[in-house]
Amino acid sequence: MQMSLDFQYIIELLPILIKYLGVTMEMAFLGFLFALILAVIIAVIRVFKLAVLHHIASLFISFFRGTPLLVQLFLLYYGLPHFMPIFASMDAFTAAVVGLSLHFSAYMAESIRAAILGIDKSQMEACFSIGMTRLQAMYRIILPQASRVATPSLMNYFIDMIKSTSLAFTLGVAEIMAKAQMEASSSFKFFESFLAVALIYWAVVVFFTRLQHYLEMRLNKAYS
Repeated sequence: MQMSLDFQYIIELLPILIKYLGVTMEMAFLGFLFALILAVIIAVIRVFKLAVLHHIASLFISFFRGTPLLVQLFLLYYGLPHFMPIFASMDAFTAAVVGLSLHFSAYMAESIRAAILGIDKSQMEACFSIGMTRLQAMYRIILPQASRVATPSLMNYFIDMIKSTSLAFTLGVAEIMAKAQMEASSSFKFFESFLAVALIYWAVVVFFTRLQHYLEMRLNKAYS
């Protein structure tokens, strides 16, 4: 029996789902912030090839880029407390943010490292000539220039992170995807429910894609 699409249900469901969008965006923003901080640290370690830390950073990137995000979330939330009881009190929201941060920092670190290596070596030499240390040169001169180069890829990772927050419902986080699942289970209108959540994700991604384009234009204005 062929069923028709219930547009009225989708319209009524959208405001309900949007109420949970704040949780999704909070996870994305926190995850991106922590991922960016960690990615910069890893990138600097990799650029300077700091002894043992360089190998640890390489292993970190290899693991988090080489395994699925869902597996990493399950390891953090369900597996880690069995080996380290201190993590037993970690709630699902925190586990999701930590998982997103670790996963995306591995990708972002490589983008930042490439951006740093793309800066002309004469910039660092000029910093040394006026008495700056490596860290001072990196913080004051190199990273600000590298940020312009890395911004497009970092924004892409942020957009990807927003979509990846949908996996948090597997840990029990009451975010937009989890609410859509609950509404679908109670109404049996699975297609309409997931179409509604897809439309919301799409609108959010379109907004940040346009914001990315605007930022790129502003950052490149001085170079055009």
